[in-house]
Amino acid sequence: MNEKHLTLCSSAEWAETVERWIIPWALESVDLGDDVLEVGPGPGLTTDVLRARAQRLTAVEADPELAANLTARLADSNVTVVSADATAAPLPDGRFSGAVCLTMLHHVPSAAQQDALFAEVCRLLVPGGLFAGSDSLDSPEFRDLHEGDVCVPVDPGGLAGRLRAVGYIDVHVDTNEYALRFRGRKPPRDY
Repeated sequence: MNEKHLTLCSSAEWAETVERWIIPWALESVDLGDDVLEVGPGPGLTTDVLRARAQRLTAVEADPELAANLTARLADSNVTVVSADATAAPLPDGRFSGAVCLTMLHHVPSAAQQDALFAEVCRLLVPGGLFAGSDSLDSPEFRDLHEGDVCVPVDPGGLAGRLRAVGYIDVHVDTNEYALRFRGRKPPRDY
């Protein structure tokens, strides 16, 4: 993340945006259960909101420095931070009741790696577990904020097919003026 972007994603202004707009819209009418996986928490402003919604929250963060800071900040809480690439997380199959990734998919370096992340999250979910999330829509302003960063925007028109291709069912994708949100469920055992 470039410095300007990291500063924004660590700011009080962004914390308010996450709490008032992003999470309520992305997770509207969603029950993630008691044991939740968060992919790509960055500095953890989304984690701060999510940890109040789950009995246990495991946050997988690829950046070792951000993971270490989050681990120190959330010690003695219901959050476990794992410093790892979410496309190959060192976690057991079928552990999580739900999973979420919020405004981070565009930081995954390619569509193929995004698909690998989707598949890995599906592996980590219990049968019937829900994966939900959001990301920003592509725009010139969005690209400016990410100058010098990895920035691979997700096309909302193709996202449902990509999620189905790696095994999700009951897939829904929709957009507002600024963002996309998605939901997909790992099939139950008898599917």
